[in-house]
Amino acid sequence: MSESVLFDAPGPRTRRRMVWVNVAATVVVVGIGAWVLSRLGAKGQLNPDLWTIFLTADPWVDYLLPGLVGTLRAAAIAIVTSAVFGLVFGLGRLSASRTVRAVSGAVVEFFRAVPVLLMMIFFWLGLSRLDLVEPRDLPLVAVVLGLTFYNGSVFAELVRSGVHNLPKGQREAALAVGLRRSQSLRLVEVPQALLAMLPAIASQLVVILKDTALGYIITYPELLDAARRLGSGQGNILQSLVVAALIFIVINYALTRLAGLLAGRVGLRTSGRAKAEPPSLVVATGTTPT
Repeated sequence: MSESVLFDAPGPRTRRRMVWVNVAATVVVVGIGAWVLSRLGAKGQLNPDLWTIFLTADPWVDYLLPGLVGTLRAAAIAIVTSAVFGLVFGLGRLSASRTVRAVSGAVVEFFRAVPVLLMMIFFWLGLSRLDLVEPRDLPLVAVVLGLTFYNGSVFAELVRSGVHNLPKGQREAALAVGLRRSQSLRLVEVPQALLAMLPAIASQLVVILKDTALGYIITYPELLDAARRLGSGQGNILQSLVVAALIFIVINYALTRLAGLLAGRVGLRTSGRAKAEPPSLVVATGTTPT
């Protein structure tokens, strides 16, 4: 059967036009980049003295590496807590109980609607009034809670939509072998949904890592705050922020690649390839037919 498409394949004239459009767009982008570099050079921002400081150990040991550790620490904790939150409330939204579905849906929709920064500030101020957390740990707790409630709600939606997008035969097969609906969700549907949603989950992990930068507003010592303090002290704020941006890009790219490799390995283990073997000439009795 021929494969259907949503649009007609472009002809030779359209392909040539697309090539020229891409060339023109590349020229425009290169031109804008050259203009920006020339303006920065005119302002003295390309002075080697402003950049070579990052080839020494002091900026990394005193500022960037401690800030990176703070970013990774908050992101790692938030990833784990967001995953737990998402699984619990994702399963709640798929529950057979109407009450559980309603409560889970209200929680998820509420935290998805509230900005992450607002939640961080709320927890930072609220917990400081209640004296429930040590003052030195308060910024970290506020950052993790804000990231957990927002990204956990997104994870819950990914679980719900992933299960709903599975073929109905998956649940029917699970029920046919004697599993209850809750067991079908936990053992059959949710694992397949998580595997199918791995690209979206990887994108959300990148969001968690980037959103840790909002913690500098509530005095959390993360990478962006460290770069800002370094630049303010050395007089190279632009260069410090560029280095911090490059560090974020490298880490986010590594997260995306890791998720892709994980999806590939899990997919090979779960789907596998059937191997066609020639029929054996040896019968059950161990004799060879003539």
